Amino acid sequence: MAIRIQQWLRAFLLGAATLIAAGAHAQAPNTAPIRVGSTLALTGPLSATAVMQKIAGDIYIEQLNKRGGWLGRPVEWVLKDDQSKPDVTRTLYEQLITTEKVDLIVGPYATGSILSAMGVAQRYNKLLLHNTFGLPALAKYDMLFSVGGQSYEIESVWPNLVFDAVGSGNKPPKTVAMLTSKFPSVHFVTQGAREVLKKRGMTEATYLEWEFGNRDFGAIAARVKEAKPDMVWVGGVGLDGNLLLDAMKKIDYVPPQFFIAFPASGPMLKSPDGKGVLALTVFEEHAPFTSNPVAAEFVKQFNERAAKANLPDSSVELIAAVAYATWQALDAAVNATKSLDDKTLAAWLKKNQVDTVIGKVRWDGTNNFMKGTDLYRVKQVQNGKWQVVWPREYAAPGTKLMAP
Repeated sequence: MAIRIQQWLRAFLLGAATLIAAGAHAQAPNTAPIRVGSTLALTGPLSATAVMQKIAGDIYIEQLNKRGGWLGRPVEWVLKDDQSKPDVTRTLYEQLITTEKVDLIVGPYATGSILSAMGVAQRYNKLLLHNTFGLPALAKYDMLFSVGGQSYEIESVWPNLVFDAVGSGNKPPKTVAMLTSKFPSVHFVTQGAREVLKKRGMTEATYLEWEFGNRDFGAIAARVKEAKPDMVWVGGVGLDGNLLLDAMKKIDYVPPQFFIAFPASGPMLKSPDGKGVLALTVFEEHAPFTSNPVAAEFVKQFNERAAKANLPDSSVELIAAVAYATWQALDAAVNATKSLDDKTLAAWLKKNQVDTVIGKVRWDGTNNFMKGTDLYRVKQVQNGKWQVVWPREYAAPGTKLMAP
């Protein structure tokens, strides 16, 4: 009898120990990194701009992990180089989701690549946040969210913003040379600008296009000089503006007023021909933008890292700011829902707005863009810096539009 009791007791204790061990194992916290996958144009024609998105993302991930990450787990950014090619982008997002098995994805840089990533995200029902998409009508995937601060109606909102700005000067332009790359987003906005031009009673002096990646602007510069416009509108990205100004300089032509939608900010700022150039932005390194403590700290860290990376300009502007805001939006959704489920995060974003370094971003418009108005401003190169000049309430202290 005593032997049976001992055997039963041993069996009981062994079973209890097994159950306790199993329970401890089941309740052990998951400390594996949460992996967020994306691509950027680290090489190719868009690399001069995409590198700023990388620095901004690196800063945010580091700050995030110092705060404890998400759901008690560290966050890892799985970043790949899409070489500025939409077809490469598509392949890489397939790999990120199927091979790398990342938990979440965020969008690449530039409209063409975002379209490619959107197709992959839709196929796998993944949330995709982006910030530089210039064809809102094509962003029809329900879990695609713009964090760039732009409205759905950019083809009218942006041109009217720019023409309001130049119209506020002492010599509003009456004739405008309309130039554009065939890069999808800026081409689309330029077509809208041509219509806005007509409605405002202004004259189109000439209209010229070029293939994305073009590096020879001699013929275009000659045509502009011949047209004698009061203003040059450039639907361009990256180094387009610098190359065009260089070509104009070679034929002794200086445009009275020069606007380029999205220049490579550093090269343009450092160009001897960049004085007075206008562009679009959502953030620059001056009040009221830097009044936010989070923005001020981001600026400090970006300045340091950009200087170490030997960027032509180490300041925070449009591209770096929207990249940081994208991580802020994803961070807010994860923390609010305590979830990594794509549909859960998307549902939360649709119902809420997020306070970011570029302002309060919301998704109340068509295709998850902002409705009606947006966060864009007009900036100008003045005294060796990019300064917001329009609208006036966002202008750098003591700054106004530099007239032609």
